[in-house]
Amino acid sequence: MPCSRSIKWHTSIACRCTPAGPERIIIAHALEDFPFDPTFPLTLPPQFSIAAMPYSVGLQSAANAFLSAGFSTQFTLAVIAFLLIVFITSALQKEGVDAPKSLPGNSLFHIVPFFRRRHQFLKWGFDVTGENVFQFNLLRNTVIVVSGENARQTFFTAKGLDLTEGFKILSGAIPMVKGVTSDLQTRRIALIHKRLANVQRNASLSSLIPLLLQDARRMMEGWGSSGQLDPFENVYELLFQFTIRSLSCVEISDDPALVSRLKTLYDTLDTGTTPATVLLPWLPTPAMIQKLWATKDIYEIVIKAINDREKSGISRDDTLQMLLDSGDEKLVVVGFIMGLLIAGARATGTTASWLMTYLGGNQEWRLKAAAEVEALLASRSYSPLSSPTSTTSESPFSPISPVSQSSLAARLSAIPLEAWENETPIMDALIRETTRVAQPHTAMRRNLGPELYINNKIIPTGAYVIYPFSDIHLNPDIYPDPWKFDPARKVPEHIPFAYAGWGGGKTTCLGTRLAKVELKLVTAMFVLGFQHSVVDRHGKPADPLPVPNWNDILLCRPPVGSFKLKYERTSAEL
Repeated sequence: MPCSRSIKWHTSIACRCTPAGPERIIIAHALEDFPFDPTFPLTLPPQFSIAAMPYSVGLQSAANAFLSAGFSTQFTLAVIAFLLIVFITSALQKEGVDAPKSLPGNSLFHIVPFFRRRHQFLKWGFDVTGENVFQFNLLRNTVIVVSGENARQTFFTAKGLDLTEGFKILSGAIPMVKGVTSDLQTRRIALIHKRLANVQRNASLSSLIPLLLQDARRMMEGWGSSGQLDPFENVYELLFQFTIRSLSCVEISDDPALVSRLKTLYDTLDTGTTPATVLLPWLPTPAMIQKLWATKDIYEIVIKAINDREKSGISRDDTLQMLLDSGDEKLVVVGFIMGLLIAGARATGTTASWLMTYLGGNQEWRLKAAAEVEALLASRSYSPLSSPTSTTSESPFSPISPVSQSSLAARLSAIPLEAWENETPIMDALIRETTRVAQPHTAMRRNLGPELYINNKIIPTGAYVIYPFSDIHLNPDIYPDPWKFDPARKVPEHIPFAYAGWGGGKTTCLGTRLAKVELKLVTAMFVLGFQHSVVDRHGKPADPLPVPNWNDILLCRPPVGSFKLKYERTSAEL
């Protein structure tokens, strides 16, 4: 039954009518303390009719115009409204007494420099604030940048600073598939870390070395007997192949066309990572759409390889087989391969590209590296039993031609893992110095709680914290003439975390062992198989030598085409 209770309309309500929504305000006041009955026929008195309201026509017309507009117009207006809210709230934000000093200007103007010129932007932040801790906003996310010895120690050791959460919002280049590479449960993340450790066991790495050397031989033979190459293309491509071989399966790694396709897709993820795709992933920009399609294609390639393996019933000696034999659910297997492929290829590929560049410009160290590898070969008698020629004979793609037992790849395969790891101080120094001067890393964390203090400045729960490695690796007080490539320099032992090339504290790179072996193998093949030097765009000896571009957060790459590596094959058979 309809409620017969009458409503007492308060004339004072009329003065509450505003453009923000007079109808809703009047009804709320008119029904105050009134028991709700959906069958009650509610009618407004004439003086409160919608047509009589002072702003109703404008609101109704605006609403009708908005609803009748196309999607692109609606979407654009929504984005403008969102950015306007961010702009206003940023302008009204107040700093607490112990809060880090904020960058001057509106936060919207900090977004593009952070993603496009990060090294320069962070350096400017420290200079303009005059502080060793400062903050800025990426839309609604508070980002706090820290520097100095005390900050570095706290950053690397504080339990509440989470790597996964920090990397997710501030990077965005990993292919994101919910439940596969993102939004993972702690148990699943721990399982992936455990499997990565299994890949780097002695037996696994030892069996992997001959295969990696065969990959290097095949790809280096494709370069020809002489010419010029771009290390950020050719050397990076070689390390991508190494990563595919190490962390996926023969169905992919033995198919050069498929590996090339994967590299193109991951490059699409890199180039498609823009401020909008990271901070506004729901915004259907062309870059975001390209990233989604690339992620879909990567996912399908990995899934197909897994399904093909399961259907074949053939057991292989590779990472995929290890994951399947461990009984891991398919999502874990897919996430392991999709996420770690690019994480490994980026960092190791960048280091290898710069390492070959530095060796080309420093003949003294190039000769030292070659002599070290020759000494390893001379100290061991090569046994034909070590030849890996039959390891890939079952592959339907057969990308690798039979290896001569006197070839460089076969001879290097005879060197045991422990020798590569423990008897190569020259290459260790080369890798350490390269990761110091040419790895433009900015470590990212999110404070999951509780609040903590860094350099007497509060880091609230939920805030993002970043530490630029340039603070330590390019610090002239710690490394004199920091831009100079000098593998002979020593890491100061009295300074905590003076070197962070592989991370530090509770968050070190879990793939360090594999990465170092890969770098040493490609170095050995390169310095014994080729003579090379650095030349400029005109083919003349580069003077000065290329300088790492820390604003390029992926490759640290100088301007494209500014230099090449000029090479010529030695008499050694690859």
